[in-house]
Amino acid sequence: MTITTRPASTPLNIDGVVVSPDHYINGERVAAEQTFALYSPIDQRLLGQVACGSSEQVDMAITAAAAAFPHWSALSAEERQRYLNRFADEIGKRADDFCVLESNDAGVLLSRMRHGVVPRAMQNIRYFAEHALQLQNRTLETPQALHRIRHDPAGVVAIITPWNAPLMLTTWKLGPALAAGNTVVVKPPEWAPLTCSLLADAADAAGLPAGVLNIVQGEGASTGNHLISDPRLARISFTGSVPTARHIAQVAGGNLVPCSLELGGKSPFIVLDDADLDNAAATAALMYRNAGQVCLAGTRLLVDEKVVDTFVGLLRGYVEKLQVGDPRDESTEVGPIIHPRQIERVQGFVDRAREQGAQILWGGAAHHAGAQYFQPTLVTGVEQHAEIVQSEVFGPVLTLQTFSAVEEAITLANDSDYGLGGICYGATERATAVAEHIHTGFIWVNSFGIRDLAAPFGGCKRSGIGREGGEWSFEFFCDIKDVVVPRQPFRASFSHR
Repeated sequence: MTITTRPASTPLNIDGVVVSPDHYINGERVAAEQTFALYSPIDQRLLGQVACGSSEQVDMAITAAAAAFPHWSALSAEERQRYLNRFADEIGKRADDFCVLESNDAGVLLSRMRHGVVPRAMQNIRYFAEHALQLQNRTLETPQALHRIRHDPAGVVAIITPWNAPLMLTTWKLGPALAAGNTVVVKPPEWAPLTCSLLADAADAAGLPAGVLNIVQGEGASTGNHLISDPRLARISFTGSVPTARHIAQVAGGNLVPCSLELGGKSPFIVLDDADLDNAAATAALMYRNAGQVCLAGTRLLVDEKVVDTFVGLLRGYVEKLQVGDPRDESTEVGPIIHPRQIERVQGFVDRAREQGAQILWGGAAHHAGAQYFQPTLVTGVEQHAEIVQSEVFGPVLTLQTFSAVEEAITLANDSDYGLGGICYGATERATAVAEHIHTGFIWVNSFGIRDLAAPFGGCKRSGIGREGGEWSFEFFCDIKDVVVPRQPFRASFSHR
């Protein structure tokens, strides 16, 4: 296969970290005739011009991945694990660079990157490489036969990731896709592509064979659409918005390409009257982190009317201590909104709620930290059918509703088109019983954010299709095959009985 490589673009220098703005195809950097401007949400400064993938370059990437598939898929799980462990090592060597890049182009807290995201990115690669070993030599014994259950790699996989957690979510998908023996084309988010570009350098340094990992940057409407339309894809894994997922599913359906879709959330945060109110309030304040740009956040506060005043007072105390500002400052707890269009969206939700009679208990407007910063906001006096209750805001905005009985809390929690996650605070046994009645993919009891890579992750209703994590990731990224070996000699019979 021949790839024509245009002269490499000038590398970007982001706070002292050098990163390529070009695609990564078949083990080489590939420049583009078209580029798009990338701005930092911190201060709106231009970070540089980034390659925008054409249909030709998407085709090159898929062709490279298809050519690399026979060799990569033929390797044993142990051989792929050695490659992937080196990949994780190389991510670790660049830990500080990943932190700087994602803070600058996505506005993610530097402290969160350093202590949470980068270690998790390395774990994503290592865990799934190890888990792939457990899928070998699986058998099912029946009186008639021995069934050898195989997890065969599916082929070329397209991975499309969102801007709120590009490094973590890319590696979360890459780990099982590559460990299973697939080859991959990644389309990073156009608002935050830089850590994916640095991932290419880590993969290259780890010696990943050319074509196993390809990264094509660009806008969803052009580059992304060229990618999902290609019939050579075996799988599409997407995390993002519901409208985009609908389009992907429609296009992929035409080619009968299976999709995994992890979408938005509007998760309930239930506080029962026997809850540890201080702990519940402290956890609720965490919903403002990453400027509320977290699909898992419990943004609908549902509080027992008997304790609501106490709870709101405690929550206010925690919110008043939150530091809003530059995410590169280790003391910052709430950073910027990713893009001017997104901050307009957030402000629009709040303004329309106010016009419809809602009360803003705090926040509700831009923050003095800068043009793309928004005050942590709490909206109350809202009807269950209100837009701000039913639609995902994806900003530092929570709504507050009360209930008088547990049954009412369950009804309010389930009255949503979304069903990603949830939180319930109360006496453990009682809160657990409530949690079991909430129609979501997962729900935390008296806690938040506890995750294990072996556990299933995904949503119900409009929050997505499929599950990721552990066995569930491999069920998606593999073709499951049953090799049936009879216990007794088999003779064909044409008798009709």
